[in-house]
Amino acid sequence: MSELAEGARLEIVCAAKSGTEGSNPSLSAKKSLPWNITYMSYIVLARKYRPQTFEQVIKQDHVTRTLTNAISLDRVAHAILLTGPRGTGKTTVARILAKAMNCKDGPAPVPCNKCRFCNEITSGSSADVYEIDGASNNGVEQIRTLRDNIKYMPAYSRYKIYIIDEVHMLSKGAFNALLKTLEEPPSYIMFIFATTEPNKIPITILSRCQRYDFRHIDIESLSEHMKDLCAKEGFDMPVESLELIAREAGGSMRDALSLLDQVISCVQGSITHDKVLDILSVIDRKILFDISGAVLRGDLPAILDVLDDIYARGYEMQKLYADLVEQFRNLLVVKMGKNISKLVNLPTHEIDIMHDQAKDVSPVFLNQIFDLLFKEEPAIRFSAQPKLAIEMLFFKMFQIKPAMPIDLLIEKLDNLKIETYEKSGQEVSEDQASYGCREKGAERPTETKGLKESAAQTHISGQDDLDLTWERLLDIFLKNYPMLAASLKKCVLKKLTEHSLEIEINGNGFNVNMIKRSKNVAIIEKVCEDFFGKRMALTLTVKNSPKKGNQEHKTDKENRLKQEALSHSLVADTIEIFNGRVLDVKIL
Repeated sequence: MSELAEGARLEIVCAAKSGTEGSNPSLSAKKSLPWNITYMSYIVLARKYRPQTFEQVIKQDHVTRTLTNAISLDRVAHAILLTGPRGTGKTTVARILAKAMNCKDGPAPVPCNKCRFCNEITSGSSADVYEIDGASNNGVEQIRTLRDNIKYMPAYSRYKIYIIDEVHMLSKGAFNALLKTLEEPPSYIMFIFATTEPNKIPITILSRCQRYDFRHIDIESLSEHMKDLCAKEGFDMPVESLELIAREAGGSMRDALSLLDQVISCVQGSITHDKVLDILSVIDRKILFDISGAVLRGDLPAILDVLDDIYARGYEMQKLYADLVEQFRNLLVVKMGKNISKLVNLPTHEIDIMHDQAKDVSPVFLNQIFDLLFKEEPAIRFSAQPKLAIEMLFFKMFQIKPAMPIDLLIEKLDNLKIETYEKSGQEVSEDQASYGCREKGAERPTETKGLKESAAQTHISGQDDLDLTWERLLDIFLKNYPMLAASLKKCVLKKLTEHSLEIEINGNGFNVNMIKRSKNVAIIEKVCEDFFGKRMALTLTVKNSPKKGNQEHKTDKENRLKQEALSHSLVADTIEIFNGRVLDVKIL
């Protein structure tokens, strides 16, 4: 102390739990020393505003309501397991439950927080409520000691309660040592377990506990709670900064309050959003919207410019990429337009911006982008040069042509079929046209109506070409009776007169039996009657070998149609979009 200037005093700040000056003999000579010894008085927000009743717990109503009802009905289980993400209130609820069971007026759903029992549990000094860290007391010996202590009655409380945090860290032997006691403990014993990884707890332990699952806290609830705390603390924090902190917290109230503490401690004077971004080293949400907007506009230079600015500021590129994947996932969900508030954990104004960005973009194209971003995530995460890897990804992304919606693709393929018929010199019936054109709002004709309209437009006399007549009939069967059409495709229209027709059945015995069924014969007669506009006498003959001339003519025609289909531009575009190849061409 000789080095201190005369009259100077050294002030030491030390941490202490509680107590008075006289409670520690080593501090009894405080006045005689040249130091001013003071105690650390600041308590972090997560501890200062820890909920003391079930009603104060944020967004875990499904747990607190059940426990409140169980206490009111005197149906509280002797072993309770609280599971869920970090910082969502598991230990807090365990303490509130301990107070509710041991309160002077209890068991009561709302502890008084004034009696000796409540105050001791709050301060952690109760002789009958033990908080045990499962990570550091995970051996068999510690559990055996606990099991031996269970034999003794509570010192002065109603229940002796053991709260074991991170219970999944117990060893296998420790769990086995706890089994029997956990299943049939004395009437004055309660176990409350808390864990973030319930999958690591043996099923024999899970089956002996009443389980409560905690959930992530949504961004709006976190930001509203922090707004209330800032008002109590006398700080004015921008709303967008509170939403940013809530998003970075990942659904954890403790993480959110820790980040809020950090921001308040680092900022002197007024708190601005830019200062918050610098303190937390977080990328502004506006940048993500700028990138997504540039992607949807096809503005690659703007994306590269934004990436360069982010890299120059020293932000983590892998974190940016993870945010981009989530951004396009949210855009796709917003475009779908169902359960948005449930599936997208974002503020309302950001969802509105996403609506504006995605309104002129097809869901198929958004899905293409999201699929590409998700598949390339491992390459970005493990890349030695993540900035170059992300830029390479965007170059690749802009080479993708927007995929055509499936319904539009089917419509174009149907139109291609009609176009092929027209090029081959065949007339297209109204029935075929209505089948090929699936315009929005257009009603497809019913079975009977379609047949009658087709008959009105395609009435054929007995002098017309037999093959053409049979193909038109097959189109009607294919649309309305596909199972029967599969067998009729192998048949030939042998003869056609004004009042009769003869169909020659080719193929194996299955085809013959299929067509000659009375039900199918009635269907063929009905279709022919509607097609020709009058009743036609039907004759079915069986011949194993088809007519050679007709078959050769049909084969030449099919080959020509196949070649025209393969050379069509729509088929080439379809192969390119889906990166596919042609396996077969079927002429229906």
